[in-house]
Formats: sequence, C-alpha cells, structure tokens
Amino acid sequence: MSTETLRIATRGSLLALWQANWVKERLQQAHPGLSVELLTMKTRGDKILDVPLAKVGGKGLFVKELEEAMLEGRADLAVHSMKDVPAEFPEGLGLGPVLQREDPRDALLSVHHAGLQALPEGAKVGSSSLRRQSQLLALRPDLKLLSLRGNVNTRIRKLEEGEYDAIVLAAAGVKRLGTEERVVETFDIERMLPAVGQGAVGIEYRLDDSRTQDLLAPLNHRETALCVQAERAFLTRLEGGCQVPIAGHATLNNGGEITLQGRVADLTGQRMFSQQQTGRDPESLGVSVAEALLGQGADAVLKEVYAASEPS
Repeated sequence: MSTETLRIATRGSLLALWQANWVKERLQQAHPGLSVELLTMKTRGDKILDVPLAKVGGKGLFVKELEEAMLEGRADLAVHSMKDVPAEFPEGLGLGPVLQREDPRDALLSVHHAGLQALPEGAKVGSSSLRRQSQLLALRPDLKLLSLRGNVNTRIRKLEEGEYDAIVLAAAGVKRLGTEERVVETFDIERMLPAVGQGAVGIEYRLDDSRTQDLLAPLNHRETALCVQAERAFLTRLEGGCQVPIAGHATLNNGGEITLQGRVADLTGQRMFSQQQTGRDPESLGVSVAEALLGQGADAVLKEVYAASEPS
C-alpha cells in the first residue's frame, strides 16, 4: 500500500460518510499533501432493517465488515460512532484517537407535538435502542414503544409519514446532518442518560501499523478520549457487548477529575439502578461504577435482558 495514501473504511450512510469525511479533512489539515481515500461498505447491520438490533447481534453488526477490511489490508483505519463500537476489539485491532465530542444528549423529534409531556396517552414513539426505550417508559409508562431502524434520514421520513408520533435520535447525528427542524426537545443528561460514547467519533486501526498511528495522533481530543475510556471501562465490566439498557456518561473538570454517571434499567423502566462517582483514573473509575451497580442488583436485570434478547 502506498506510503502517501490512507484508506478509511466506512459505512455508506450519510452520517457515516459525514464522519469519515470529517476525519479525512482533519488528517489532510494535519498532514498537507496526504492522500486519503474512502472505502465505502455495507455492514450486516445496514442490510438487516426489519429486525430489532438486540435480536440479531447488537453493536458488532455495524463494524465487522470494516474490521475485516483492515485485517485484510484493504483499509488502514475505520471511523465509527463510538456508541456503536463493541466493548472488545478483534485481535490485532484497537482504538486510536477519539475526536472532540458533539452534543451527547438524546433528542425527541415530532411533527405535531411540542415535547415528551405533550404526547397524547399511548403515543407511538420510535426507537431502536433498549436504553432509550427503558428510560422513556420510566418517564412515560403509557407510551407505546416501537422499533425504529434505518439511517437518520430514513427514520425522520418515517416520522413525517405518520408511522410514529415521535422518535428519539442522538442529537449529535441530527446536528451533524443539519436535520434539526423536527427536534422538539433535547433531554437533559440526568433525565435520559446517553449511551456509552454517544456523540463521539473514534478511529479503529491495526495495532502493528505505527505509520498510521503516527498520522492519526494529532486528531485525538484528550478530554473526550479520557471520558470515553471511563465509559467503555464501565461497559466492559458490565459485559455490555450487545444491545442492552446500559447508559453511561462522563465529564472532565478543570482539575482533571472525571465524573462518571452509570445507569442500568430493565425493559419496562420500572427497575432502574444509577450510580455516580468521581476519580482520576478512567479505567478504575469505570470498573468502580459498574461494580457499584452490580452490588445494587443490576446483574439480575442484565441477565433477564440478555435472556430476552438472545439473537434469533
């Protein structure tokens, strides 16, 4: 492979291409003259749109083909939404830079209603996320939660065609694509705790590729990387490898302390376990918050969810 060219493996959705091109621009700003090409691919998660994610394998569905392209040498790196990246990487691959996080919150989109509390009783709300579904039911037990798959524009189109009274999407994706006109409410972090890594873009690469590692280094945003590291350590300790109602969000203060909030809920939103701790080491903080939730009884809820969500 030419030493002057980097190849980025990416999914073909508008959001994935936005993120890949954003990384491409950042790389070319840091290294004038560098040639960067996109290798656009369809993943299994892009092809299976009629089944809830939890039933067909969860997060790994969106990264496997990209990882194979790197392992086979067809691509040097892959660009991911960090909330879609499983806790474990295949042998030989690892997480490189994490870029500065966009808005980490969840957004409610609707055509006819002004916010969550304005939705009529029994309103149909679309979401592909068990995490969002459980927290929505904790806030509004009367809602009818329906599965919602497809890319951001497809989901918004389904809303506008009347299939749903409202839908919930990551605010970051909506902002990056400039599709904010249907947003009627953005949830406070405490009210709807985000997914681990939500709003952050990360780069995966081959661990033995020092050239690519050096080229990528300027793109890392230290604050975001530390926070995402804590969130992912939390997820890993909870063995959150497939789609489960686990939420986690970290912030870094000026003194270098990381505050991590973690949450586990059952599928009805009636049992919810929350924990917040502060520390300086992201790995140990993530593990500590997870251990505290397990000590509260979250392990029983997770076992129930895994049993109910086994791939068919």
